[in-house]
Amino acid sequence: QVQLVESGGGLVQAGGSLRLSCAASGRTFSSYVMGWFRQTARKEREFVAAINWTTGNINYADSVKGRFTISRDNAKNTVYLQMNSLKPEDTAVYYCAARPHMGTIWGSWGQGTQVTVSS
Repeated sequence: QVQLVESGGGLVQAGGSLRLSCAASGRTFSSYVMGWFRQTARKEREFVAAINWTTGNINYADSVKGRFTISRDNAKNTVYLQMNSLKPEDTAVYYCAARPHMGTIWGSWGQGTQVTVSS
C-alpha cells in the first residue's frame, strides 16, 4: 500500500506561484507513475500532470502546459508540482495519486490540499 501526503497549498494572487509536494511512503516506487489531479465543487476530478518514477516520462493537461512543472526527488520519495502564472480557474483541491506504470487504475490517493487563486 502506498501512502501519500500532500502539502504546499494556500492562497495566492493571480499570476503568482505555489509549489505542491507529495511525500510517498510504503513501498518502492520504481515501477509507479505519480500524478496530480484537481477537483472543484462544480467539476469532476481532472488530470493535471503525471511523471513515471523510473523513466521520468511526463504528461500534462493542456490547461496547465507551459505553466506547471512536475518533478521528483528520488532520495526523498517526493513528487512536486511547481505552479506558475496561476489563474483563478486553477482554484481547486489538488490531489496526489499513484498507479503501477503497467496499470491504468490510480489506486492510491492523498488527502488533498487546497489551492485558491484570487483575481
